[in-house]
Amino acid sequence: MAYSPELLEELKILCLFNLATTQEGIKVHSNAEPEAVAATQRLHDKGLITLSDGGYLTSLGHDAARYAQDLLTILETTNVTS
Repeated sequence: MAYSPELLEELKILCLFNLATTQEGIKVHSNAEPEAVAATQRLHDKGLITLSDGGYLTSLGHDAARYAQDLLTILETTNVTS
């Protein structure tokens, strides 16, 4: 299974959320890059965020964002040991 450009955009949006608090959301303005607007809408359609233009993470969205951010951290680490 390959990552499509659409999935990568969704991952980018998920990585914008601050996981340290549930009181902080995001807002993707209508004049943002079309790919970001579309990715945010898809995340809302999938039930991961509360609003079609951002909002807050749902419970499932929080899990997805945590996994996405953890994966990004792992892949950016240069000295990974097994």
